[in-house]
Parts: sequence; C-alpha cells; structure tokens
Amino acid sequence: MNLGDISALLQARPVGHSLPQALYTGQEAFEFDLAAIFGQSWLFVGFEAELRQPGDYLSFMIGRWPVLVVHGRDGELRAFHNSCRHRGSILCKPGEGHVARLICPYHNWTYGLDGRLLAAGRMPEIFDKGEHSLKPIHLERVAGAVFVCLAETPPDIATMRRDLTPLLAPHNLGHAKLAHQATLVEYANWKLVMENGRECYHCASGHPELSRSFPINASAYFDFADDTAERFERRMADLAMPMGPAGEDWWQAVRFPLNDGTVAMSTDGQFTVKKLMCDIGGGDTGSLRWAIEPNNFCHSTAEYTFAFSAYPVSPTETHVVSKWLVHEDAVEGVDYDIASLTDLWTRTNLQDKELAENNQLGVNSPGYTPGPYSPDAESLTLRFVDWYCTKAHAYLDRAAR
Repeated sequence: MNLGDISALLQARPVGHSLPQALYTGQEAFEFDLAAIFGQSWLFVGFEAELRQPGDYLSFMIGRWPVLVVHGRDGELRAFHNSCRHRGSILCKPGEGHVARLICPYHNWTYGLDGRLLAAGRMPEIFDKGEHSLKPIHLERVAGAVFVCLAETPPDIATMRRDLTPLLAPHNLGHAKLAHQATLVEYANWKLVMENGRECYHCASGHPELSRSFPINASAYFDFADDTAERFERRMADLAMPMGPAGEDWWQAVRFPLNDGTVAMSTDGQFTVKKLMCDIGGGDTGSLRWAIEPNNFCHSTAEYTFAFSAYPVSPTETHVVSKWLVHEDAVEGVDYDIASLTDLWTRTNLQDKELAENNQLGVNSPGYTPGPYSPDAESLTLRFVDWYCTKAHAYLDRAAR
C-alpha cells in the first residue's frame, strides 16, 4: 500500500466535493480504508440483547478480519480475534450461537469464554497454555449497544456514553430481543453506500414508502420551514422525552418528528408491533436517529430499533447488515409478524442497493470527476466525507512519524 499515493488522492479532492475516483475503486484505497478507518474506529457490531446468556456469541467479518464477541460466565462481554493460537483457524463461523467453550474445529484446541486456552492435545510438557490465550479486542457497551475497536489505543468513548445513554434510555434496549436480521450484498464501495445512507436528497424519488413517514424535506438536522420542530419540542418537553442533538465528529444523535398523520416508521405510517418498546405519549414520539462513523445508522422508535451497518468486502462490494429489535415480551405471530415489521426498511435497502450500484458504475467511468455536494440536502454526506478525510490524514501523519 503506497501511502504517498493515498495522500496525493486526498489532497486532490476539492473542498465540498466527492472523492477522487481511485478512492472508490482501487485495491490500495480499500487496503488503506481497512487499516486507517476500520482498524482505528469504534464500530457498532450489535446489541447486548443478542448476547443474553453466558456462552452466547456473535461471529462476523470486518473486511477480511474475523471477530468474535462472547458473553462470559462472569457476565462480561469480551471481543477476540477469531483466530486460533495454534495455526490460525477461525473458531466460530460467521453467525451467532451458543457454546459452553470455544473449540477450534481444526485440532480441538479449547478455550474458555474468557479466552484462556484450556486444552491443547499432544503438545510438549514445556508448552505453556497461559501464553496462548485468544488475542483480545477492545469492547465497550453503551446503553445496550455493543462496540469494538481493533486499534491498539482506541479513541475516547466517554462522551458518547455520557450523552447517548439518556437519549436511548426510553427505548428500553435492555428489555429487547432480536426479531430479525438480514444481510444484503451491494456491489458498490462502502463509502458510496454510506454517502447514500447519510442523505435524503434522493428520497422523494427513490423512497416513496419511506417518504410517507420520514420528513424528507427537512434539513439534515431536522429543521423545518414551519412550526413543526417547535411543536414537537414542546410536546417532547411535556413528556420529559430527551431529544438532543448530541454528538462529536464521529457520531451524532437527535430525535425528530415523523410526518403528520403517522406515528411509526412503517410502510403505512402506523404501528406494526402491538407491544411497544417505549409507550410514553402513546408511542407518538418520532424517531431517535443515532449514527456512528464510519459505517452505521440506527432509528429507535416507539415500536422497534432498526440498525444498519455497512461492512467492506472488496473495493466494489459491501455487505449491509440490518437488525430489528422489538420488546422482549412481544410475541411473533401475535404482537407482530416479520413481513410487516421489516417491510419498510427492506424496501428502502433494496432501493438504496440499486442507487449505490448505479453510483458505482458511474464512478467507474473515465468521465467521472468529483462533484459538489448540496450544502443543505447533503450536509451529512459532506460531514461523513470530511470526517473520512480527516481520519485518513491523521493516520498518514502518524505513519509519517
């Protein structure tokens, strides 16, 4: 990976514009993004609700890196590199499950849920199991969400914990369960997928179902031309419902009103779940949108929390993982059905897949040059790209030292 070439590409980007072509298409840029962005950031990976009991685990890929999150017998959640200390085989295939111990499928090296090596057959007497524990990854819990960071020294997460926790508290993520998860393959660079997900400039024509409840004509920070924001703020204050906004350069959260006549982010704007996660004000409390760079956004509404995460696979392939949480006491087939619950975001994701793939095909053109973002309609996309460039420059500066 030639860092000088990456630096030159970053320097060539005009202020307020999209990125140079090679940063969306090149293998070197992909390798750089893994090291400088995904290898140095806090990454949302799921919810405590997915890891209820000791032995529950999540196994997933961050780029080409296999990662394992495990609920230990002491109640702690721990993250490890999913790589056996013998010859490197993964311990658990991507997915979720429950185990009493972590057993390598290759040669049966066996680890405790805390990562300690417990058994390694046919090794010499001088072999020290204590020197061959699984290698840990930084993990933090924030208000029911789980984050990992692969950096040796992770960024400070204290401000997020302090400011996001009260905003998420009414949504009861501690009493939630995973109702559904889906993975969508998009043949587009991960940055194009995220740029699309950070703006609603395209929503009027691209997302007719989402537009029913989502205020697509509001600014990125949900300012309205009329008194909608003021009325919503007064009502939330009366309900003691925290609104924000809150955030730093790498995350943000704000509660916003849905369109008049709708109470839910669903295809028809009405509730799809009878047992609400937050029944304050009858559930008519808009949506809390919280988003974490580089690859995530969530919507926490009265009836569900929806999480979207984009994982890079190659320069022009991204896997979008979507999760829907509902109240732990909601019964499938009685209080909700999966088709209705997931319909809006499934439609929206498929529409975005086509838009991102069209974007990639056009970026591949020899006629592509970086274009200007709309300061109003694409302000969050511009914020994302500016953050990406700042993060990339910081990595380059450290490498130069």
